[in-house]
Formats: sequence, C-alpha cells, structure tokens
Amino acid sequence: MQLIERREQARTANGGLGSARAQAGRTALPDAPALLSTEDGLVVTATEKAAVLAGAPDPSALIGTKLEDLVERDGRATWLITRDGRTPVRMQTWPHAEGTGLRVTVLVDVSDLADDSSVLSSSADSEEHYWLIDAQRLAKVASWVYYPDTGVIYRSPLLAEFIGEDGAERADRVTSMIEITHPDDRAVAERFYAEVFNAAPGELVETELRNRDGSRVFLCTGSTEYDKAGQVARVQGTVQDVTEHRALEKQLRDERRRLQDAQRIAKLGTWEVDPRTNVMRLSNMLREILGLPFDAECTFECYLDKVHPDDRSCVRHAWKPLVETGEPVEIEHRYQRADDSIRILRVHGTKIVDAAGEDLYVGTAQDVTEQRAVVTKMQRTSQRFADLVNIAPVGIGLFDRSEKLVDANDALCALLGYRLDQLRGMSVRDVAHSEEPDPSLPAPGEPGVRRRAPQRVLVRADGEPVHCELHISTSVQDDGTEFWLVVFQDITERRRAAEALRYQATHDELTGLPNRTAVKELLGSILGRADSQGVAVLFCDIDNFKRVNDSLGHDAGDELLVALARRLEGSLPEHCTAARLSGDEFVVICPDAEAVGGVDSLATRVVALLRTAVPVHGQLVRVSSSIGAAVPNDCRTCGDDLLRFADAAMFEAKRRGAGKVSLASSALMAAADRQLHLEGQLREALANDGLELHYQPVVDREGAVVSAEALVRWPHPERGMLAPDAFLPVAEQGDLLRELDRWVLRTALREAVKWPARNGRSVSIAVNLAGLVPGGPDFVDSVADIVAETGIDWDRVILELVETALVDLPSRTRHEMAELAGRGVRFAVDDFGTGYSSLARLKDLPAQIIKVDRRFVAGVDGDASDFAVARAVVDMAYAMDRQCVAEGVETAAQFQLLRGMGVESYQGWLFARAVPATEFREIVAGDGINVP
Repeated sequence: MQLIERREQARTANGGLGSARAQAGRTALPDAPALLSTEDGLVVTATEKAAVLAGAPDPSALIGTKLEDLVERDGRATWLITRDGRTPVRMQTWPHAEGTGLRVTVLVDVSDLADDSSVLSSSADSEEHYWLIDAQRLAKVASWVYYPDTGVIYRSPLLAEFIGEDGAERADRVTSMIEITHPDDRAVAERFYAEVFNAAPGELVETELRNRDGSRVFLCTGSTEYDKAGQVARVQGTVQDVTEHRALEKQLRDERRRLQDAQRIAKLGTWEVDPRTNVMRLSNMLREILGLPFDAECTFECYLDKVHPDDRSCVRHAWKPLVETGEPVEIEHRYQRADDSIRILRVHGTKIVDAAGEDLYVGTAQDVTEQRAVVTKMQRTSQRFADLVNIAPVGIGLFDRSEKLVDANDALCALLGYRLDQLRGMSVRDVAHSEEPDPSLPAPGEPGVRRRAPQRVLVRADGEPVHCELHISTSVQDDGTEFWLVVFQDITERRRAAEALRYQATHDELTGLPNRTAVKELLGSILGRADSQGVAVLFCDIDNFKRVNDSLGHDAGDELLVALARRLEGSLPEHCTAARLSGDEFVVICPDAEAVGGVDSLATRVVALLRTAVPVHGQLVRVSSSIGAAVPNDCRTCGDDLLRFADAAMFEAKRRGAGKVSLASSALMAAADRQLHLEGQLREALANDGLELHYQPVVDREGAVVSAEALVRWPHPERGMLAPDAFLPVAEQGDLLRELDRWVLRTALREAVKWPARNGRSVSIAVNLAGLVPGGPDFVDSVADIVAETGIDWDRVILELVETALVDLPSRTRHEMAELAGRGVRFAVDDFGTGYSSLARLKDLPAQIIKVDRRFVAGVDGDASDFAVARAVVDMAYAMDRQCVAEGVETAAQFQLLRGMGVESYQGWLFARAVPATEFREIVAGDGINVP
C-alpha cells in the first residue's frame, strides 16, 4: 500500500509526465524486467515483466514512480520493493541509445541465489556495520554514498548528527547537501561536489566546509567509482569534524606568531650548536640580526670570525666553561655584519641533553645596540647635567624626602656663604630667616601647572638676609630613590628694583610725596574699614602759583613746591598723609578727623602751613593756598568721590579769594556729581562724533577770507547748544583735553579739504590746542598722522597756542615746533599781551603769527594804554617778521585804527560770527566779506 501511495503521489507531483511518456512510447525496451526513467529517476515506461516482478497489476502502475521508491540499497545488496515485501535484485543501468536524457534500468531477480548463508552473511555484515558506525563516531568521521542510477543518497547516522535532524531530513539530494552548509561556503561546496562527480578513478577530492551556523568545521573528502562499462556506479565520501583540530592549530599558529613578534620586537633570536658537528643552527630572527642569508650554513667558528677582534678573546674565554663543565654563559660583545655595520649582542647559552641523549648547546642572542646607545646617551646627558649644575649661576641643591640637603653646586654655597660639607644635612628651615612665616621646603607643583614660584628669606653665614625664589621639581635616582631638585634664585636685587619701581609708581618724582596712585590706594584701604566715616580729605591748590612759574621760571616753581612739601611732611598731625597730585595741587588725608580736633581745625592748620614766605632763587616768595575739604556723605562714598568733592570745594574756596577754606556741602557734592555726569556725556560725545565745529573767518584788509578758526560746540541732548566755556573745564578736570584736541584737529582738517580755492589761493584752517601741545606725548606724530589721514596741505594748517603755554620753552618744545614748521605748519600765539614778560620774550617764540588779545583790541579806540600796547605789539611783530592778526574786532573804529597800525588780518563779529560748516562753505565760495 505504501508503494501504491508513493506512486500515486509521484504521478500527481510530476506534471511533465505526459511529454516524457509520449517520447517513451516511441522507445523500445529489452524483453526483460526493464524501466525507462528520466534523469531525476522518474519512471516513464515499464515492461510487463517489470510489473510482474514488482507485483504490480500492469506496467502503468509503475509509471510516475521514482526509482528510489522502487529500489532500496542496503550496503551492497539491492532490493526491489514489491506489494508483498521486497525481492533481491541486481540492477544494471545505462543511458538510452537515442541520448534523449532517458536511462534504461534492467532488474535481474537474484532471489534464487539468496540462501541461508547469505542471511548469516547479512547478519554478520549488519554487526560489522554497527561496529563501523561506532568507529566513525569515535573518529568523528561520517560517510555518505550517492547512487546515480537511483539518485539515492545514503548517509551514515553520524552525518545526521553532524548536520542536525532538520538538515538531515532535507539532505536527500546533492543540491540539498549544498544548501545545509554555511552561506559563505556554498560556492566552495558546489565546486567540491562538481569535482567529486567528475573525479578520475582513484582520485580523492578534499575541502573544508562549515555547517549552516558556522559553529563547526568539517573536512570533506569524496571519490567516484566506475563500473566496467566506465559508467559512474556510485559516489562516496566522508565528513570529518575537525573543529577542535582547527582551533588547536589556530591557537598554535597564534602562539607561534606572538612568539615571533615578541622576538622581533625584542630583537631576540635563538641558536643551538651540535658539539659533534660544530654546526650552528640559527633562527630566522637571529639570521636577520646577524645579516646572514637564510640558506647559509654556519658553524661556531664562522660565527666567531665575525665577532669584533677586540671582543673575540673574551667570547672564547666565556665559551670555555660551557663546553667543559656545562656552566651557563652570559656575555655581551660586538658583532661585525657583512655590510661592516657593528651590532652589540647580548648572548645567553646553556647545555641540554636532546631526545637521543646527546649534548646540545642552546641559547639566545639579543641585539642591544640601541639600548646601549640610549644608556651611553643617558650617561653623557647625566654628565652634562652634572656639569651644567656645577657651572649654573643659580644655586641648585638636592634634598632627600626628609628635606635634608644631600648635594649642592658651588653657586648655592656662595649664595649662602657655607662650605658644602657644612651645608650637607641642613634643611631650608636651618637657614631660613627668623621672621619667615613658613621656613619649610615648599611642595613641588603639579606637572604642567604654572604657578607663582614660592619665595623664602634665607640668612647667609654672615647674617645677611637674602631673598630667594624657589623652583622645585621631584626626580628619581638610579636606585629608585626619590629626591627634590631645588633651584635657589637670588632675587634680592630684583626685589630692591621692584620696590624702587613701586616707590616711583606711587610717589611724586619732584617732592617724594605719595602721588595720585598712592592716594587712591590709601583711600581705598581706609574706606574699606568699618570706622571709615571719620576720614577727611583736604584738596590744596597754591594761589597764583602760575605767576611764580611765569615770572621766575619752572625751576623756581619746583623749588617752591619742594619747600612746601617738606613743611607739610614735617608739621601735619600724626597719621595724616600729605600727597602731591599734579602741578601745584596737594592733598592731605586724615583717617580720623575727630582725633585732630575736627575738619575745621585740620584745615586751619594746613592753611597756616601753606601761608608762608619761601626763599626761592635768592628772594622771598609769599604764598597761600585755597583748600577744599570733604568727608564721606554715606557708606557708598569711594575715594574718587572724596577727591572730586574736595576738588569742587577747592574751586569754591578760590572763588571766595586766596587763602580760603571751603567744606564740600551737599549742594556742592550734587554739583560735583552733575559735573561727573557731564564728563561722562562728553566722553560719549567724543566717541560718537557728538560735537560740532563752527568756523569764524579771518579776513584781510579788503575782506577776502584768508583763514578760519575752528571753534567747538556741543549740541547737548538736554541743555541745548553749549559753548566751549561750559564744558572745557569739565574736559580739563576729566583729562580729556588731548582727546578733544585730536577730535577738533581731525574734524577741522577734514572739513577744510572741501573748501574751494579763490584765485588760486586756499583758505587756511586754525585750531586752538590746549591738551595736545608741543613737548607733550606724541605731539608731532599725532599732528602728522592727522594731516596724512585728511590729505590737507601742510601750509594750510595753523596751530594756535596761548601765550602762557610758550613762556618757558624747553628744548624739546622748540625742537618739535621747528620740526612741524619745517613741514609748513604755522604756529599762532593766541591772546598775546596777557602773559608775563611776553614782550621781552617775543623774539624767542617759534611762532609765525601773533594774535593781539581782544582785551587790547576792545579798548584801542577809547583807552590810550590799550592803544599803546596794541601798537607796540604790532610794531614788534613786523620788526621780527611775524604776521599780526587782531581778534575780537567788533566796530568799524577799531578796524580803522588797527588797519592804520598795519595789522594785516582781522577776526571778529564786525565781519562774521562763528558759523556751521555749510554756511562757512558759502562764505568761502562768495566774493568775500564787506569791510567798512
């Protein structure tokens, strides 16, 4: 029944049976039990005798059945499956003569040959079969046989275990066997089975394949057996599990590779010498070290010939105990390679007994050339370091972990005044100054972290203190002992220089009193205390000090300032400090005004000190001072506030007359705050071009515009247009005059470049300077840079300076004025006639233009004295080849009288007021200004 069911299933599953049968209908079969099948074993035709032998009702019952369902192999026996059981047969198969892809199979009934002996033989074969299976399991070798005539594959039970039950069920064909291998190995599997199926008789094909998940590795072999007719009778093969073998082989390879890598890294080779033949066998690494070819034979004598001649006898001597007594040898020597390069080898050797019981010398040879070079370099470096320490100009000491000095260079001995034997065993604490707060050795800093070097005050053997900066580092000696390396740098002179610089930075160079910097520091420290409300600041300004400078000269003024400074230093109450801020301005700071009788009492005392007669240059000069006093109005008052309030009070005292004292009131402090606020607004206006320039023309006798004076105005956002007298004092107090002058000069010159020339004559531009003056910092460079920036011609630039600024002319001031004048710049003396001794000094002024002050011009038509002064100035100006300009001309009478004196140029409201830039351009572009 099973046979019939399988036949029916085969018929149903093979849809191409009809065409095969149609072709078979034309094919003749032998008159015997014969079957005609396709290449895949599907029966398409059967003879009557085949049906009878198979127990089928007729041949059609066999059609559509596969040979593997009809025929069963059991070892060498072949059985035909019948309705009643199975019948032993012999099977012959061959391709059909017409070559149509069909095969003819003839079944010969051999049941009459199967007797009891064959049964016994079969039983014995079965027992042998099981022994074979057990042997395969022990050897982890499975087998398989493929019968091409039936397409059946026989697999040993172990093979099913190898590939798993799921794989065994599907491995019923060669193609299925390929599919149960690892995906990456399937191409190899296909090639293997193809080579096996086409192998020559006796040829064995081998390959290695992995199972589906790659966890096992199998060695696969295969061969093909042929019948007498040369047809493939069967294909057989084995599958051996070699997973553990391959893992062990890989482990051995890895170990060998690691050993070789280690030897290569260490430059270590191995050798052995057979004393019977004296042949020396070298490892590949050692041959590479020695520079020997890999196929060259070597003996110990050949090796010895390459040893450096100076080392050869030492090698022989070291080798002798090894040969005579088997004592291990260790020696280091030089070896000369074939390319004449020298390598240093460290050789170890010993004697062993081989498997045959014979003596054998074995050992290693390591190339230590680079190591010895490093050691030599380190030794030389160490020596150089020692030499450097000895000749270093700074003291260097080595201290152990207990901070005891172990060694020191000569410079440290000289620095501390001790001999080396006296210093050994001493610590930094032993030579530290008694007032040193931390006499121990500072801890070394962290590597890579910059920090201020610690300092210590040490005491020399003679008792003199020495300031040292300590640079510390930890190091390790050759024996591993850790020590401290300390560099002692003598900074005594540097500290003295720093103190001197500090003194210069905080003290006035002329009087030696504390300066503005020191005043701010002192006020900051006092106001930072809890009892700071008692502090008082007195701002003192010498009355009419400018007159002393102008009449007697700056040297006399300096002498007067020094004398007054000494009076303040010697006569102020205890704990009060006198300082000089600048010029003739002194400050007195009292930390506790109540302790000296109050602010009024202190101010009265200072007024008396500064109201005196001082001998200067052989004559007595009587002086007095105006003093402003200020105390904190709340806890938020800072030092700058006190100075501002006292300064404002001083100006209030000056308005009341010489020698007066004024205490800063709440109203005055508020005004000072407003002044500070205005100063801040002025700074912002300068930074953002928030100022304006107006231009007042200067005309000749016919009214032609020859130049213009630039006058600054401030369009204040809250107070409207401000004239210079409203904010120039603010600029002066805020130290903004230089910055203001630069802004005015740059803006005026930039505007003047745009003015048109009339009749080939360009209009010049005059700028008043108050902060940017000759002799000041970068005066020439500042002017030159602005001229170059604007591109104006040098000869169109006029710089106006007040006469009082030119009374005392140091050589630097004259040099700078002469330098700019040489480039074409003209200097004008403004407000001439108001300075002291100005007429006597006129010939010394390096100026090309004299401007008669408006106070003389205003009275020229009604005051004989003003007329005389004006005429004298004009006459002297022309006598000395100076141009003369009258400023402040407001009436026709003044103009007529001045023209009669010979004045060339005029400036004043009679001709035009100062006007904005756009209006002035129209004036320049016009036909001039009408003159009376």
